[in-house]
Amino acid sequence: MNFIDLASQQKRIRNEIEKNINKVLDHGNYILGPEVKELESKLAEYVGVKHAIACASGTDALLMALMAYGVKPGDAIFTTPFTFIATAEVIELLGATPIFVDIDPKTFNIDPTKLALAIKALKNNDPSIYPLPKVLPSPPVGEGKGEGEILRPRCIIPVDLFGLLADYDAIEPIAKEHGLFIIEDAAQSFGAKYKHKMSCSFGDIACTSFFPAKPLGCYGDGGMCFTDDTQLAQIMNSIKVHGKGSDKYDNIRIGINGRLDTLQAAILLAKFNIFPEEVELRQTVAQRYTNLIPPDLLPITHNPRPGIRSAWAQYSLLAKDESHRTVLLKKLQENKIPTAIYYPKPLHMQTAFSHLGYKKSDFPVSEDCASRIFSIPMHPYLTEDQQTKIAEIMGNGL
Repeated sequence: MNFIDLASQQKRIRNEIEKNINKVLDHGNYILGPEVKELESKLAEYVGVKHAIACASGTDALLMALMAYGVKPGDAIFTTPFTFIATAEVIELLGATPIFVDIDPKTFNIDPTKLALAIKALKNNDPSIYPLPKVLPSPPVGEGKGEGEILRPRCIIPVDLFGLLADYDAIEPIAKEHGLFIIEDAAQSFGAKYKHKMSCSFGDIACTSFFPAKPLGCYGDGGMCFTDDTQLAQIMNSIKVHGKGSDKYDNIRIGINGRLDTLQAAILLAKFNIFPEEVELRQTVAQRYTNLIPPDLLPITHNPRPGIRSAWAQYSLLAKDESHRTVLLKKLQENKIPTAIYYPKPLHMQTAFSHLGYKKSDFPVSEDCASRIFSIPMHPYLTEDQQTKIAEIMGNGL
């Protein structure tokens, strides 16, 4: 059994993939070939935004979005500690400071109530309101900045964890109240939906990943930014080609080498043809799991707020405690059922962020989830028999 079954998917569209690759080999435009523009156009239409900017990875997408806003040292970016390192890594790469905010235990996404507290704590330089990094102080409310002394609240990066959209209905008013921009980290949620809006249409810029394991993945690295802001789109298109102006030798800003390969765009075009169907198949697989798995293991994530369709990038469960998780994983592995843990250590406890001075217990929900969470096989091609076997094995481990 596969954790993610790319082979079954490829079997369905192998001829179209090879046809698209051969087209690229024939025209020879390996960098920014016509397939890149075609993919951008199709995905922008699917998401419902004006602009899509293809790039080399989901990490580059996040980096480009922050660079487009001129994020720099002294800027504070609010995000979750319960995510892959890329979300906060790009903040540090630009010299800005991540301000971590704990998650909602019902969704694993950033908790809007705690987000409001974290912003208040930073503006008042008062960690008694909410845990803050042990770095530069912020000013009292209403005072101007002194060079090198102040953390300026700039941005919120919610993460649509495991394919479930963050609570943008609550997050967007908070951002507006404090004059912050929003970057939607949709690396795991492409294809998700809330009422009439698709994932990647929230915030000021949205970023997704085409890593092979994602709901829409290529055969290497790839990513994309989405925005309705034409000026931001122009800046990001420049950033991804070394800060290009009128041509590649006219460099009007510092940029990166962040282009999506034409071959990867060609592969994604073939995959996108069946993607809407695969999203529906993921709903079927997720619902079967929910019906089969013992209720003691079902997190409340499986009953999100009305109108939400998750992309089900992963199907994650919470054991009773860490030792119970060990028992369950051992039983699954003995039966050759692959598993994964997303994520075993929250970012505030990672060595890479130790300089921020956060301590254990600062974000108790993230820490608790990290000690109990595990994921089981999730892809559109899981059969009912396979899922029944997985559920029965876990039932024996309760």
